[in-house]
Amino acid sequence: MTTITDTAERMAMLPPDVPRDAVIVVRNLHRHYVMGSETVHALRGVDLTLRKNEFIAIMGPSGSGKSTLMNLIGCLDSPSEGEYWLNGYRVSELHDDELARIRNKEIGFVFQTFNLLPRATALQNVELPMIYAGVGTKERREAAMGALDRVGLGTRVSHKPNELSGGQRQRVAIARALVNRPSIILADEPTGNLDSVTSEEILQLFERLHDEGQTIVLVTHEHDIAAHARRQVHLKDGRVERDFETKRDA
Repeated sequence: MTTITDTAERMAMLPPDVPRDAVIVVRNLHRHYVMGSETVHALRGVDLTLRKNEFIAIMGPSGSGKSTLMNLIGCLDSPSEGEYWLNGYRVSELHDDELARIRNKEIGFVFQTFNLLPRATALQNVELPMIYAGVGTKERREAAMGALDRVGLGTRVSHKPNELSGGQRQRVAIARALVNRPSIILADEPTGNLDSVTSEEILQLFERLHDEGQTIVLVTHEHDIAAHARRQVHLKDGRVERDFETKRDA
């Protein structure tokens, strides 16, 4: 089996009705889990296309399927049925080791709990994805410094997480998500552990990154958080209930 490494070649193999600048394409996505004698249908045929440089919020109450969809988009799980392309890769058919490689290359994760190594400095935490990718020390350090500068933490590179505020820790996590220049940033409730003022600062950072060209998927259950995105997709009972553009302030 020949591996296609050229992005344009991969994109050319997408279905003909898909925009050529599509980063995420989901078709008839299903995910069900067997729990004892019952089958739980978490997703029931989701269709979604996300184009380059979109800023989208995925919303829904508990049990709506948003966490399941996030895990599938993030290549942390595989669908029971349906197709998923990420930057031209048909990831719905990949094995676990291939999923891990694509995940590290194409997706930058930002979590509610930051997920930083407590004994590592900000710089070392940001370097992690590049270590997994096999990037050399000099290039890795320069890229990590650049990512920290980008989120306003260029003077905090030697600080460990317990020496940083909650907002600064989340900025480190965002820098780590950016360092491999991923196709998308996938942020799961990124302000859930922050106060309202710090939350607004982090959301403004996401807006600035979007203005600079970054594609962002924000998973949240809060309407005021979702309002910062330019598009909202609402799930209910494992299906897309609403999908609409939001107006941006002038």
